Amino acid sequence: MVNYREILRLHSLGTSQRSIAQQVQSSRDTVADIIKSAEATGISWPLGEDVTNEMIQELLFPGKYALACPYTQPDFPEIHNELAKKGVTLTLLWEEYCVKVRASGGIPYMYTQFCEKYRRWARITKATMRITHKPGDAVQVDWAGDPLYITDSVTGEMEPAYIFVAVLPCSWYTYAEVCSDMKTENWLLCHVHAFNYFGGVPRLLIPDNCKTAVSKNTRYETVLNKSYQELAEHYNVAIVPARVRKPDDKSAAEGSVRFVSTWITASLRDRKFFTIGEAKQAVAEKLEELNRRPFKKRPGCRLTAFEQEEKEFLKPLPLYTYEPSVWIHPKVGYDYLVNDGVNKYSVPFDLIGEKVDVRLTKHIVEVFYKQTKVATHVRLDKPQRDPVVKPEHMPEAHRKYLGYNADEFAVWANGAGSSIAKTVQYFLNSGKEAEQGFKSCASLMKLEKRYGSKRLDDACERVLRLTSQPTVRNISVLCKSSAEKQPDYAHVKTRSGHGITRGAAYYNKGGKRDE
Repeated sequence: MVNYREILRLHSLGTSQRSIAQQVQSSRDTVADIIKSAEATGISWPLGEDVTNEMIQELLFPGKYALACPYTQPDFPEIHNELAKKGVTLTLLWEEYCVKVRASGGIPYMYTQFCEKYRRWARITKATMRITHKPGDAVQVDWAGDPLYITDSVTGEMEPAYIFVAVLPCSWYTYAEVCSDMKTENWLLCHVHAFNYFGGVPRLLIPDNCKTAVSKNTRYETVLNKSYQELAEHYNVAIVPARVRKPDDKSAAEGSVRFVSTWITASLRDRKFFTIGEAKQAVAEKLEELNRRPFKKRPGCRLTAFEQEEKEFLKPLPLYTYEPSVWIHPKVGYDYLVNDGVNKYSVPFDLIGEKVDVRLTKHIVEVFYKQTKVATHVRLDKPQRDPVVKPEHMPEAHRKYLGYNADEFAVWANGAGSSIAKTVQYFLNSGKEAEQGFKSCASLMKLEKRYGSKRLDDACERVLRLTSQPTVRNISVLCKSSAEKQPDYAHVKTRSGHGITRGAAYYNKGGKRDE
């Protein structure tokens, strides 16, 4: 038998047909026919070790060396093209093949042989793309390994900028975008831009196992990043992460990453970018060149393949644009605030010490406790010194304290008593600002609630008689004691001008008081 494997191997090395014929001991016409037929059927070196000369002969010259075979040979290239269409399976194509062959009086292969022969043809011709990838069925995403660099115009320092890649594996239509980092927000925005670039949404989304996509991917379970799952729900796609250390699961993305590294990253290696905007513009221009670059082994380019074979099978975009969100899971501190990384926002005070889920978008901060929304704030776009606090999130005492002002204290004091009013006026005017006396005024209000306005007014009156600088401590002591209830001994009349006296005998041991 002719050594087809050796002929194809030598041809791939650039050996002349005359030399090949001499080495394999075949005629030059035979070698020429084999090379011509191999190019027509798409068979090229290297081939798998399990591919035999008999298998190659059957594919290059079907029926020529098997005249005794009663079965009709399937048209494998046509089957391959039909299999790319949505909903088409090998079972359906086999049934159509059987009907066609029987109508012409031939004998069809059984289903098992039909599938085996097709897979053999696909393996040898490397036509596997059509088997696993339907048009509009999936998009594969990844980060390119080689970054671009942004140069600081002042210091000259260079910061890396990373390239996001999304590819439709049926047509190999590619989207690429430069980002300043690989964090969740940029990851989600790149997906939004990719779907807009494609003009539609596929059925499946196949990412790598990066933290922005997958929280945990074990043998038994896959836990998706919550923000990523939210994006999938908005676009109605299913996320199927590639298996760990299985690059073949997203081979199209891996191939496009290498292609992007060559035709975008490497082609821009001599250019200096001073802003991320400049890099984005340059990558967008190179992306259009990449998608219009002709295929080597098939007619057309990525763009024509997408428009002719895949675009119509994509699902339409949602009516509303997705706004990327980031989820964090902080513990509420004693100040009943949560932090978005820049500013602080309040939550109900009874959640102090509890762990909550915070959803951050560009404009909104939403706080959830056990899947129930408990707080919503408008997100600040700039750092602020003071936190964003809603009064309803505060304890009653804190709300009252924030509501204090000089006029309210004065109104309360005038209604409580004249001495209280004088004391409050002193507290408000004793410092540089009235706010310095708010705490003392608030303490007087607490004393009034506890002891009553009359008792507090009497205590204030007594303190004001003794000093021109009353304090809350002195007033509180008088309110607590019963001294103001006792008679004032300075005004009590005695039976003699000398008061109560005792004789010397009273102090003698065992003595008695003089009568």
